[in-house]
Amino acid sequence: MGEVINVVVAFAVIVFIFRWLTTSNDSPSERSAADTLGFRPKPVSQDMIDTISNMFPDIPPDNIRYDLLRTGSVELSSNKILERGFLDPPPPAYFTLYPRDANPEPAGRPAPAGGASTTAVKTKPSLIERYNLQERAAQAGPEISEEQIGGKAVWEDSAEKREASLKERKAQMILAARQRMLAQQEKSATS
Repeated sequence: MGEVINVVVAFAVIVFIFRWLTTSNDSPSERSAADTLGFRPKPVSQDMIDTISNMFPDIPPDNIRYDLLRTGSVELSSNKILERGFLDPPPPAYFTLYPRDANPEPAGRPAPAGGASTTAVKTKPSLIERYNLQERAAQAGPEISEEQIGGKAVWEDSAEKREASLKERKAQMILAARQRMLAQQEKSATS
C-alpha cells in the first residue's frame, strides 16, 4: 500500500513539474490572451481587418478581428462570410483584451443607421458630383438613347483619345441612368 502512495505522489510531482515547465515558456500576455479567449490568437494586422471590412462593409470590425484572431487568414474569414452571410460576434471576454474605440468607424465610412455614434455621418458624393456632370445634368437636354450608351466604342489612336472616349461614355451612362431614375420617380409620383 505504501508503494502505491509513493507512485501516486511521484506521478503528481512529475505532472506538476511538466505543466510548470511548459507554461513558463509562454509570455504572460499570450498566456492570458489564450486563457481569456479559449484559443491561442493568431497575429492580426490592421490591413487584414481593412481588407475584409472593405469587401463586407456591413460586418462589424470587432466580429472581423475576432474571426481573424481565430483563423489568422483573410481568405478563411471571407469564405465564412460568403458561406454563412455573417461572422459570430466576439464573447464579452474579447472586449477585456481589445476594448472598443471611442470612434470605431474608420475615416470615410459612414456610421450605421441608428448607431450610438454621435458624430455627423459623412455621405458619399453622387455620381453626378463625382464626375463633375452638374452642368450637363442641369441642362436636361435631349434624352440619351440606349444605342448611344451601349454602342460599340471606336478604338482611338492614342491613349488620351481613348481615355476621353471612355470618360464621355461614362458620363452618358450616368446621365442616362439619372434620366431613367427621374422618369421612374415621376411615374411613381403620378400613380
